[in-house]
Amino acid sequence: MSAHVVVVGNEKGGSGKSTVAMHLIVGFLKAGRSVASLDLDLRQATLSRYLGNRRAYELARGLDLPMPEHQSFDHGSSCRAADRDEEGRLKTLIPRLATDFDVLVIDTPGNDNSLNRLGHSFADTLITPLNDSLIDLDVLARVENESVKIASPSHYAEMVWEQKKARAIRDGGAIDWIVVRNRLSSLDARNKRRMERLLRDLSSRIGFRIVSGLGERVVYRELFLTGLTLMDLEAIAGGDGLTLSQVTARQEVRNLVEAVRWR
Repeated sequence: MSAHVVVVGNEKGGSGKSTVAMHLIVGFLKAGRSVASLDLDLRQATLSRYLGNRRAYELARGLDLPMPEHQSFDHGSSCRAADRDEEGRLKTLIPRLATDFDVLVIDTPGNDNSLNRLGHSFADTLITPLNDSLIDLDVLARVENESVKIASPSHYAEMVWEQKKARAIRDGGAIDWIVVRNRLSSLDARNKRRMERLLRDLSSRIGFRIVSGLGERVVYRELFLTGLTLMDLEAIAGGDGLTLSQVTARQEVRNLVEAVRWR
């Protein structure tokens, strides 16, 4: 394998995984890197639909938008033999895609299954978007009610630890884990400060880096139907330019792209 594999994962739905994955893809393309993408979430298939919207918008407007080489993984039946066959196909597909591109971005489903775990084990960089709330923190850690302190790592953190070990056994590689604080409010609320303290404590215990991600902005939700990202808007805005909010949001994406540490 030669590509740097970026896996976007969180077992909780609604964390913004596909939005983050899409902005990373276009951010890497704009930086001059060749990019492949893989959608492992065939139930929702949000990344595949996002890219389909992008292609349709491009054709309708006569634009030339940067696109990855995209594949969605075709799931078969749920029987045990079929599961083993799917795992075998995925073990072949990821190295094949990684051979021909600089970056492979993998979007994962919001639930625990064997393919999700296997996809995580191939990560050079794992990016976990986390909405800035104690409800969403529960996917990473159990928080004591009275003291509001970390009691223990939760199910997703334990799964990541297992896949870090699987990666080390398979090829001696390491996974750089980044937790992205997503949908951040601009207000200095008590919950925001509490989340910052808890994540700092947890990061030193289970080994991840914390990066500020995408703020709570309507523009991220509006872009889905056009297939565009913040990295595209300046090129298609013409003489109108970008609003201050859009410029700030674009810098959020650039900061996230720059947080990836290349092998």
